[in-house]
Amino acid sequence: MRKLTYIFVLALLTSVSGFAQSQEINWVTLDEALELQKKNPKKIMMDVYTNWCGPCKMLDKNTFHNQDVVAFVNKNYYAVKFDAEGDSTIDYDGRTFSNPGYKAELKNRRNGVHDLTRYLKVNAYPTIVFFDTDAKVISPIKGYQKPQQIELYLKLFLGDDYKSMTTQEDFNAYYSAFKPEFQQ
Repeated sequence: MRKLTYIFVLALLTSVSGFAQSQEINWVTLDEALELQKKNPKKIMMDVYTNWCGPCKMLDKNTFHNQDVVAFVNKNYYAVKFDAEGDSTIDYDGRTFSNPGYKAELKNRRNGVHDLTRYLKVNAYPTIVFFDTDAKVISPIKGYQKPQQIELYLKLFLGDDYKSMTTQEDFNAYYSAFKPEFQQ
């Protein structure tokens, strides 16, 4: 009987830990995402954040832990977290980017802006930058996004619907017709 109880508890713990793991986005570095794209092409969703940014923390807590967002992103995108004021060195688009203005003593306060942040033309936090399967920027999306708001962009860019949009009216029509499925 003890053995059976032990097996049941072990199975329960395994399923619970598996459930907890499925509630997290599989974050990778940009370098890792670029390598993964070579083997299995997927688009990239990059969360550009800073340590001091309140809306960035809300995005992480409320949106990037939403079960619908987690499942959709993990299935369809490589997800990258990028500290816009961090001290990493990144190779992208044939160049090497760093943060020469980084000061370790300012780790959790405003710091120097990373060169990649400038290269991607990110000037507000949070910003979610979407890249195509060739690692070219599709579009940056500025500001806090609720699950149903980010759903629109995740699906717009995944399905390449954006390629047929040439005017604001085209986007407005897409936006009006969009029926969100993610739970808030």
